[in-house]
Amino acid sequence: MSESLNSVGAITMFIKDTARSRAFYEQVFDATSVYEDENSVAFDFQNIVVNLLCVPAAHELIAPATVGDTGTPARFQLTIWVEDADAACERLTGVGVELLNGPIDREWGLRTAAFADPDGHVWEIAAKISSA
Repeated sequence: MSESLNSVGAITMFIKDTARSRAFYEQVFDATSVYEDENSVAFDFQNIVVNLLCVPAAHELIAPATVGDTGTPARFQLTIWVEDADAACERLTGVGVELLNGPIDREWGLRTAAFADPDGHVWEIAAKISSA
């Protein structure tokens, strides 16, 4: 019997400042930390744990691979499903989040908008476009 490798339980993103990231995630996502120490803070996002780990501790976790620099071009995007993209954008901008784009109706049937956290990790909100 082989182990299934298709159930993602956590994602770890490398950060510079735990307190700054904790404040952002608590405010923007209304998230509560489920674990925290001097190097990390983790949040439960219903079906996945988002772990934010300070860069110095990240080196040990992924060695011999290297940790990329903050400010490099985005290499991935995390998407959160919402019912109403416009309402989600209003909420985001209301707490001081600057949108990278959107909301935009996409040809694949979603209305999306993107924003970045303090360390440049790109998040997208996406809602199905209702067919009236």
